[in-house]
Amino acid sequence: MKGLYFQQSSTDEEITFVFQERENLPVTEDNFVKLQVKACALSQINTKLLAEMKMKKDLFPVGREIAGIVLDVGSKVSFFQPDDEVVGILPLDSEDPGLCEVVRVHEHYLVHKPEKVTWTEAAGSIRDGVRAYTALHYLSHLSPGKSVLIMDGASTFGTIAIQLAHHRGAKVISTACSLEDKQCLERFRPPIARVIDVSNGKVHVAESCLEETGGLGVDIVLDAGVRLYSKDDEPAVKLQLLPHKHDIITLLGVGGHWVTTEENLQLDPPDSHCLFLKGATLAFLNDEVWNLSNVQQGNYLCILKDVMEKLSTGVFRYAKVTKSLFLFFYFQGAKAGSPIFVLALAMCLLPLYCIIRLVQT
Repeated sequence: MKGLYFQQSSTDEEITFVFQERENLPVTEDNFVKLQVKACALSQINTKLLAEMKMKKDLFPVGREIAGIVLDVGSKVSFFQPDDEVVGILPLDSEDPGLCEVVRVHEHYLVHKPEKVTWTEAAGSIRDGVRAYTALHYLSHLSPGKSVLIMDGASTFGTIAIQLAHHRGAKVISTACSLEDKQCLERFRPPIARVIDVSNGKVHVAESCLEETGGLGVDIVLDAGVRLYSKDDEPAVKLQLLPHKHDIITLLGVGGHWVTTEENLQLDPPDSHCLFLKGATLAFLNDEVWNLSNVQQGNYLCILKDVMEKLSTGVFRYAKVTKSLFLFFYFQGAKAGSPIFVLALAMCLLPLYCIIRLVQT
């Protein structure tokens, strides 16, 4: 049985993907579950975080968001039994790649998959669902009537965040980085209060938000990265269409919450003073924190269950992309020479992650 791993060069510049032969998994014990993988989502691998957590190794498993069928359970497993359909996110220190036939995972990283939710929907939505809940509920305390600015709303994370904010009764403003993104956001129902097209670089995000809120500013800001310096000092590659940190502070309302994905954010004393005068808060969005401590395990499982419930009831809705990418690999399965065919299907919550679907032929 083979699994997909990636190997990083000593210079940390070149990444190589390799198939590694894996021994048959031993009999499941204690709180672990043996899982037949039906779908696995490919998300970005944060090698910097792995290095900081002292988890750096020669081969890194590929694919952590998985959905599949329980094959066997350990003696202390209390939530699952064989043939259950489950979904979850493998922990950072997992030795097993999600892109494999069978994996072992602790039961506290899994929840049941609703019958109405497909394998690809479950695996593809779970990561961004956790991020959206973390940002809107645990970091910014979203409530009905609040105004929310979601940067790059047509991204994988942005689309779930918009739908969750609408479900909670918030007024949503979003930015679009292209004409296609703008058209996508304008099709949302219920409609987004304002879609700000920043693709031409001429529209000022802060002015548009203040105009939409009557000069009061927005209550919650979810950014997709920010510029820390002026255009002259910022690297051209990073410029793109990101707002400046001063724009975010300007459009933030009194008592507002700024949730940022910029891990290297630097605020000067005048910036901090402005946030102080507004009584605003700044929070960093790192969805990996749920798996770095067992203290929050109960809340984490509640988030996973709620994401699946909203997929099942239609609160989170999908739209499929017409383009598909087919990749063919062959694994040595339980049956000699049995081929396993890997389908990378582009899906979206308008849009979603690239999905890897394992189909036994």
